Amino acid sequence: MNITCTTRREALKAGGTLAAVVAAVSAGLLPASVLANWNKAAFEAKKLEDVLSAIGAGAAAEKSTDIVINAPDIAENGAVVPIAVQSKIPNTESIAILVEKNPNLLAAKFDLPAGTEANVGTRVKMGQSSNVHAIVRAGGKTYVAVKEVKVTLGGCGG
Repeated sequence: MNITCTTRREALKAGGTLAAVVAAVSAGLLPASVLANWNKAAFEAKKLEDVLSAIGAGAAAEKSTDIVINAPDIAENGAVVPIAVQSKIPNTESIAILVEKNPNLLAAKFDLPAGTEANVGTRVKMGQSSNVHAIVRAGGKTYVAVKEVKVTLGGCGG
């Protein structure tokens, strides 16, 4: 839902629409899947092995050069670090982005329908320099690529 309001009336209409959707879900008129469906265990896991298990990736992941992580080597603003992942592995089913030293490792997980180009991107918050892992599920196997991203404080280097 795109909400951009230029007048008080538009703001009230937009708020009313959102309230109606929430009320319909609460009353059981709309399925809860209309809202985001998320894997709570995966997003709250604190260890790499626990995240892999929660997303169904298993513990053993094969390193692959067919996964490209496009992220800055040095991020001057850890609040908005752009990260994109491209998988050249045939039949890619999902791509997960993990930030190793964040309080919650799993930053994003994308489930890709068959025939979809395996190229995703997002912006993540990073509190400190860390390894970024791209976990790809394809053909029932798990693949991984890792890139270090250094986060500077105030752009002073690090």
